Order: sequence, then C-alpha cells, then structure tokens
Amino acid sequence: MDRMIYLSMAGAKMNMQRQEVLSHNLANVSTTGFRAELQAVRAVPVRGDGASTRVYALDTTVGYDDSAGPINFTGRALDVAMRGKSMLAVQALDGTEAYTRAGSLVVDAQGNLVTQSGLQVMGDGGPINIPPNTQPSIAPDGTVSVRQQGGITTPVGRLKLVTPETKLNRGDDGLFRSPDGDLPADAVAQLQDGALEGSNVNPIETMVSMIAAARQFETQMKMMQTAEQDEKAAAQLLSNAG
Repeated sequence: MDRMIYLSMAGAKMNMQRQEVLSHNLANVSTTGFRAELQAVRAVPVRGDGASTRVYALDTTVGYDDSAGPINFTGRALDVAMRGKSMLAVQALDGTEAYTRAGSLVVDAQGNLVTQSGLQVMGDGGPINIPPNTQPSIAPDGTVSVRQQGGITTPVGRLKLVTPETKLNRGDDGLFRSPDGDLPADAVAQLQDGALEGSNVNPIETMVSMIAAARQFETQMKMMQTAEQDEKAAAQLLSNAG
C-alpha cells in the first residue's frame, strides 16, 4: 500500500504544530522582552523496497530568536533594557536562577527589588534591598543606588547581568535557563535605564506565516483525501478483476 496517506498525515501534524508556535508568538507581540519561538521541519526519506520517492516531515526544534527588540523609553527609574545579548538574573518560583529580558522592576512590601511578576531580582552579591523613604536609580552598568532625603546617594547593590555564549533553554514559565547551571556575572554588560525592550516578534511576518501554514495544512488534507480515493479505486479494480 502506498504510504502517501501517512506522509500527508505527518505533514498536516507539522503544520498544526507550526500554527501553535506562530499563534503563541503573535499573542506575545506586546510582551516586554519576549523572544520569538522558532520552529523548523526537516524531510526524512522513507526507506524500504524500491526508490525513495516518499519523505516524512519531522519537527526540528531550533530554540528562539535572540535578536533584540525595539527599545521603548518610559522615563521610569526602575525600567531597564539590556543591551546586546545580556540578560537579567532572577530567582524563579522553583528557587533556581533564571534569566529574562523583561526589565520592568518594582519594590515590594519588604523593600526587595523584584520584577512585575514578583520574582526576586538577583544582584552580584545576593538580593537587592531598597531602604524605605529613598529614591532608587539604576546606572548603565547595573549599579543600584538610592538617594536619601538629605540628597546623599548610596549604592546598595548591582544587578546580576549575564551574557550567555550559547542558546539557553526556555522553560514553561517563560524564563531562560542555562543547561550548564548558573551563569557568571558579566562585568562589562550594559543596560539602558528608563526604557524597556519590546517583543522581537514581527506581527505582519507572523500573520503571513500563519496564512501560509493554513494553506499547507489544506494541501495535506487534500492529499489524504486523494490517497483515500486511490485506495477505493484500486480495491474496486481488484474486485472486478477477481
């Protein structure tokens, strides 16, 4: 029996998965520091008797797009946008060290510097605490200082900025982690204070890709219908010959 129906089914499945990736990216087009997820498909020939004229479509995970997103200036003292490939170290909910490009920071009720989602921001010497009745600011090198009512400015810590040399793994929580453990702080990493980095998802390009994937899915479904019709025609010929 021709394997066309199975190949068409595999192709349709890959197009469905591609639609899921594209829709996830499009849903995060306004998410601060979001990195677009990438997907690739490779063709694998079907081995067997005769010529290899059929190929399977298999998913190949390629990670994420690490290109920088647009910088949006907010003027807020605790908004930071990492430059280059640098990332901000935070403590994830599971207690592990993770990394993010979302640099919108706040001070919680205990005076700790945290992200908008409540994750503890890591400093090069541990958590960073902002004393009460002070005005915090962040320098381009990540140094966090507070200005007291008397006008005296005192440093209270430095953000832990890392620059991964290889691609990181993105978890289900949206944070990135290194497969080799915690990354060392990058002493030369820089950031832009008073600004946030937007998502690097191109909405127009993503929508065009979604349309193309939908058409490819329809083509695969038509091939499955053609395979079914061919099987019925072959069965009818064999029954008439008998």
